[in-house]
Amino acid sequence: MIAFHYPPFAGGSGIQRALKFSRYLPDHGWQPVILTATPRAYPQVDNGQIHSAPVNVPIRRAFALDTARHLSIGNSYLRWMALPDRWVSWWPGAVFAGLHVIRKYRPQVIWSTYPIATAHLIGLTLHRLTGIRWIVDFRDPMTDTDPLTGVEYPLDPAIRRVNGWIERLTVKRCIRATFTTAGTLSMYADRYPEIPQSRWAMIENGYDEEEFIAAEGVLVHSGLLYPDARDPIAFFTALAELRRAGRISPINLKIILRASGNEDYYGQRIRENGINDIVFLETSLPYRDALVEMMNADGLLIFQAANCNSQIPAKLYEYLRAHRPIFALTDRSGDTACVLRAQGIDTMAPLDSEEQIAQGLLSFLLRVREGRAPIASYEQVRNYSRNSRTQDLARLLDSSVSE
Repeated sequence: MIAFHYPPFAGGSGIQRALKFSRYLPDHGWQPVILTATPRAYPQVDNGQIHSAPVNVPIRRAFALDTARHLSIGNSYLRWMALPDRWVSWWPGAVFAGLHVIRKYRPQVIWSTYPIATAHLIGLTLHRLTGIRWIVDFRDPMTDTDPLTGVEYPLDPAIRRVNGWIERLTVKRCIRATFTTAGTLSMYADRYPEIPQSRWAMIENGYDEEEFIAAEGVLVHSGLLYPDARDPIAFFTALAELRRAGRISPINLKIILRASGNEDYYGQRIRENGINDIVFLETSLPYRDALVEMMNADGLLIFQAANCNSQIPAKLYEYLRAHRPIFALTDRSGDTACVLRAQGIDTMAPLDSEEQIAQGLLSFLLRVREGRAPIASYEQVRNYSRNSRTQDLARLLDSSVSE
């Protein structure tokens, strides 16, 4: 399993996908071996995370540097030294280490996971050198176009070209390609009509039951808020209007934006709207502490713009497992809204509509106070567990070696 994000990496919830797959695969008949990067390559490390890695899973860490931190002069570096990403130096060392792992453990399948594109370069190289079957975990699109504005992503043209090249090679060479949402899978199936439909598969994100057992036991948003995809500015404006109308106050409402990123920018907008005694920007918490905060909250917030309709924030599945009311600021036609509706949750408003946010939030708060806010049942969310998702991966592995 080739994964850049693995303990002791400290960051968002993306680390949980590979980590939990490696934790639960042995329960489903597959023994993983992890190929990852040396910790010095990580922007931040959390040594406490080391203990979250399963003890029965071999880990091989290959040499890697962060171009921006280790190879720059005066905070600048040659552009090609960070293509497809800042950790391209991981590629040669990981191929060498991967060949050693292959000789020692004789794996049946190679699995690599995005969003570090270099991981797929490593997987592609090892596949070409050994002929071992290769499963590619895209999660989200490597390249995309905003259907509303026509803006292409990644924004950097060089990265976009290289990502497109890797993407084309990857879908042609892999035996399976997995995505976290039906929208992204459909996008790739349309983009590559020559690829057989049997190559595409969906394994959504999820939650880990064991973590919630440890965490069992205000509106909270836990995680990054991207200005282009999860912009809270209309939400701030709606809160300001509700406060001026006397509908909310610091006495009856507290909103925590936990580890949102862009704190300076959002802090200024919060102060300008006069809601800095209602909305609080808080620093990140250890993973289990964040789960405790979710489960103790009166309600949970999801932000997802219409230009990301084919994507679902990974935290949504943890929110569902927390069994707390959810107010979603998202497009009703997107995949995020579809998952919520499937669980009977209809408390949502468009991310960019101040009026609908204000109306929806008041209704949501009333339903929470009266105990009428819809909450997903334990039975409904059980299939979203990381163990269940790992079972999906195990089935995919089984089918890939039986063809």
